[in-house]
Amino acid sequence: MLSRSYPGNTGGAQFSILKWADFLAAQGPWTVIDKPVVPPSGDLHDYMSWSPYSWPNCSELGNTTELPLPQVWSDCPYYLRDGLFNPDVRMINNTGHFNAMADAVWMNSLAWAMTKINRYAQNVATFLNVWFVQNSTAMNPNLIYSQMRRGPGRGQLGAHTGELDLKCMAKIANAILILRNGKSIYWTHELDQGMINWCQRFIEWFTTYWIALEEAVAKNNHGSYYYSQLASHQLIANDIEGARQTIRTYFNTIYMTQVTATGEQPLEAPRTRPYHYRAYNIIAMMTNARIGEYLGLDFWDWKGFQEAGIKEALDFAISVPPGKENADELYQPIAGVAAKYGDPDGKYANFLANADPRYPAAPYFLWCQPFSESGLLSARPGWSPKRDSAVKFAAKTTTATLSVVAVVINLVI
Repeated sequence: MLSRSYPGNTGGAQFSILKWADFLAAQGPWTVIDKPVVPPSGDLHDYMSWSPYSWPNCSELGNTTELPLPQVWSDCPYYLRDGLFNPDVRMINNTGHFNAMADAVWMNSLAWAMTKINRYAQNVATFLNVWFVQNSTAMNPNLIYSQMRRGPGRGQLGAHTGELDLKCMAKIANAILILRNGKSIYWTHELDQGMINWCQRFIEWFTTYWIALEEAVAKNNHGSYYYSQLASHQLIANDIEGARQTIRTYFNTIYMTQVTATGEQPLEAPRTRPYHYRAYNIIAMMTNARIGEYLGLDFWDWKGFQEAGIKEALDFAISVPPGKENADELYQPIAGVAAKYGDPDGKYANFLANADPRYPAAPYFLWCQPFSESGLLSARPGWSPKRDSAVKFAAKTTTATLSVVAVVINLVI
């Protein structure tokens, strides 16, 4: 990215990145202290979230009128409904705010790398300073209260599944590497040291506290994202050898059983949204492989115990119809696999051309290179990728899609 040498057919993708950068920046900054419920610690600087698939059942309480929400939260037993999101969770939106901040930081860092316009780098610096460094707004470096289960007898701590809440830390690491190595005037020594200090403290918590360690041994996507988060924090903290060891550990342990000989992911397939969870874990696997590549390690062709890996997992996933799930969750992994393994018969490019003819204007088309645009640009002479990108962008008013498709990072300096 910092070389500013991009294929000529990526103009639409570049335009989309600039539009996303401006759109997201206008919504910030974000801070962890912005929540209406105080964590059990009494400190708003502690990150807090509620379990997204946890629902109350008040039928046994004998009430004849609707209970006020605080009483529901404390008195009604909660139970898990896998894959069914409880909208009450967004009442405490630290998760949404963190994801939006990570998206804004990522897109603005790319915009700065492409244009060298300083306002983009300034946006990155501001958002990171407010979330992580500035004393009045900074997040405490732990996830003790992430994905708390409400209800009687639940205690005052979160769950190991809550470690997923910072899954987008890879975007932040990539953004910091871009500004740090690009020597942006807005990436000051003070901010750099502040992020290093924060990450060092988080790593200490993340590798010693029992909640986090339960996630470290999870064999499904939770474990995959644990290692991507740990390596991302280590990159920011300049612990290069530590990051290498993290990636080696992932690929030599839980990765080894994540994909069967057919390419199926047996720990994701039984979930209520298998299409989503297959894509979700493929994204984590690819993120770890990209981090490894940046660190001089090559795990792209690493196979598990059944002689299958990332490519086989993607090939199986695209063979399964999405049903009622969001098909676009696989689009960026498809482009990423094609860019890494090649696409000699056009299988991946044709898949995307049929699924989403506008894909050459998607942001991921820039960082998933080399990859074909399926002849769409020449086949549609009246089509401008920039104009089409603008139309597509205008139709989206939230960051939900961006959060899905911009997880896989391309570590570039």
